[in-house]
Amino acid sequence: MHHIDRDTPWEEIWQAMELLIVQGKVLYIGSSNFAGWHIARTNEIAKKRNFMWLVSEQSLYNLTQRSVELEVLPSCKEYGLGFIPWSPLAGGVLAGKPPDNTKSRRKSSGEIYNKFEDQLDKYFSICQEYSIEPAQLSLSWLLHNLVVTAPIIGPRTVSQLDESLIAIEYKIEEDLMKKLDEIWPGPDGPAPEAYSW
Repeated sequence: MHHIDRDTPWEEIWQAMELLIVQGKVLYIGSSNFAGWHIARTNEIAKKRNFMWLVSEQSLYNLTQRSVELEVLPSCKEYGLGFIPWSPLAGGVLAGKPPDNTKSRRKSSGEIYNKFEDQLDKYFSICQEYSIEPAQLSLSWLLHNLVVTAPIIGPRTVSQLDESLIAIEYKIEEDLMKKLDEIWPGPDGPAPEAYSW
């Protein structure tokens, strides 16, 4: 389910999903861009129907966008969902600054770079300090979160794929993790503490 459907009752949605599974058209059901409470509500209704619930959630998650840490990731952990981040490199911005004469394939990358220019400069310096490519560190940071199953990557060449695979084995030291959190602070704790007190 690519987005939440606010107009259809969950019982109808699950009835349709059950039919798809019975017909052999799908094996499992996943969600994308759901809020934490949507995941909980969806799974509790599935449980009442004695039906398999969601197995995965796909959401925007990268160093520049960490709001899913508040409630989506905890919901995934609680219900045992695999979490699949989309845009793990923030439209390519976290892969490194493109040369001035190179056009990005994403129109928004320039806007994102301008928005985070100071943080990106610090980030790229840290990557040099630790001798790791920016894309590799971004992907490795995601993979250090135990809820993350696998980021959705979009390599255009075999070389880019090979470089991305390095992130699987790279171990981020505690001091590096602290530096990343200083540059890209996530929510100030879990929900509701992060916004209530």
